Amino acid sequence: SITARGNGQSEFLSDVLQTDAAINPGNSGGPLLDLSGKVIGVNVATSSGGDNISFSLPSNAIEFAVRSIQESGYVKTAYLGVRYVMIDEEYSEKNALPVQAGALIIRGDDGKSLAVIPGSPADKAGLEENDIITKVNDLELTGKSFLGSILRKYSVGEEIQLTVWHDGEEKQISVILGERPTE
Repeated sequence: SITARGNGQSEFLSDVLQTDAAINPGNSGGPLLDLSGKVIGVNVATSSGGDNISFSLPSNAIEFAVRSIQESGYVKTAYLGVRYVMIDEEYSEKNALPVQAGALIIRGDDGKSLAVIPGSPADKAGLEENDIITKVNDLELTGKSFLGSILRKYSVGEEIQLTVWHDGEEKQISVILGERPTE
């Protein structure tokens, strides 16, 4: 059985497929196939709790990485430069937010991890801590449509339009995506 799982909590992590395919220590995984034999992912990790849950990277993510390595020698990904938490109805109500869904730009729990990375595309576009991104172009951010997942569809240097809730009003912000730093 396969379940799509998206973390949505960070630009840095990818969506994964959850599967009950066995991956044992020393086993490098391999392709995850659908019933027609089509490769839909590559098995890469398993839980250590012995509960037969494994994870695969989706084949489109693998294709992107291979193409990027062939073209530039490394995986070149688009970058916005924000820390965020995805908002759902419960989180919105608990924190008295003005919207029911979106990505709240927020500082890390340690108080040191900034909400907007200095010099990043988000910083250059004027995004600020406590802004809420509700749309990327015309795609709404919801429980099934996370910021990180949407951003991975775009390339370095591509311009996107963000719909942002800022200081009590909705506004449109243009951002040119940068290249994710390697450090």
